[in-house]
Amino acid sequence: MTISPRFPASPRFFGVGRRALLGTALLLAAGFAGLTPAPAQAEATQVRFARNLGLGYLPLYVMEDKGLVEKHARAAGLGAVTASYTPLGNPTTITEATLSGNADFGAAGVPAFIIAWDKTKGNANLRGLAALNAQPAYLNTNRPEVKGLTDFTDKDRIVVPSVRASYQAIVLQIAAEQVFGPGQHARLDPLTVSLAHPDGTAALLSGRTEITAHFTSPPFQDQQLRDPKIHKVLSSYDVLGGPASFSALWTSAAFHDANPTLTKAVLAALEDAVALIKADPREAARAYIRIEKSKLGVEEVAAMIAHPEVSYDLAPRGIGIFTDFMARIGSIRNRPADWRDLFFADIHDRTGS
Repeated sequence: MTISPRFPASPRFFGVGRRALLGTALLLAAGFAGLTPAPAQAEATQVRFARNLGLGYLPLYVMEDKGLVEKHARAAGLGAVTASYTPLGNPTTITEATLSGNADFGAAGVPAFIIAWDKTKGNANLRGLAALNAQPAYLNTNRPEVKGLTDFTDKDRIVVPSVRASYQAIVLQIAAEQVFGPGQHARLDPLTVSLAHPDGTAALLSGRTEITAHFTSPPFQDQQLRDPKIHKVLSSYDVLGGPASFSALWTSAAFHDANPTLTKAVLAALEDAVALIKADPREAARAYIRIEKSKLGVEEVAAMIAHPEVSYDLAPRGIGIFTDFMARIGSIRNRPADWRDLFFADIHDRTGS
């Protein structure tokens, strides 16, 4: 399906969108070398992160803003290590970046990570280093008559970051099965289209395209709901029965095993970032705003970060909800016995699920 017309650039919503597209173009220009990551040099002097967009990835924004990987690499005796962060709006592209060796770590929604783990099991062996946060994702619409999933018609188009692969796409499938019955998980898939969060937000707010709904995440869902023409249809927490990890950070077994000290430095940087987010949401908000060059206010973003339904924690939670569902419907071939099967031993001592 072709989405038209092209969405107008808005400084408030599109600063991240333009940079995400630029990041995608740079990685594509480098070329993807199939499903085997490029050989990693032991204790690399640079580490490259490819991440998705929004507050679900706030620990990486804080790491970038505060130079935390560089700090912990120096403390570990690695000398001058450079960390770079590429924003990408599509989890499939993030996975491709890590598989091709154009990024050392990828950060996207938990279902996209699970798919990457499944597809690379026995070859590239992508595994998680940590979860990043738990937060609700809202399905918003600009159609006042839509009160639930049964109200969508063939004329509607629902934006998700990546069709049948993103956190939102999988939660929508779970919700569809709950509403329409067993075997009906794909009932709404024909209505979904892939767009980065800023682009979907602009399209939904404009009301001038075929986009009538957007399954998104903070801060985009909050921006949308400020418009009286937009209302929430459901929250991912309604579908999942409560909080579950939204996002995760992963890398290949090759990079992890060849760079044990650097990997520990990355994990320590994540710990520092989460500690700062919890202790000072306003400073975390400033970091996000600085990196994104966002026009949002500090207090506004800090309120989203400190929302009672949002938590930043490296322990994976609710992973089994996704793996059980995805294995049952055939989205993955390998059903893990435990969440630890998907993550490196570095965090096996955490209380996860």
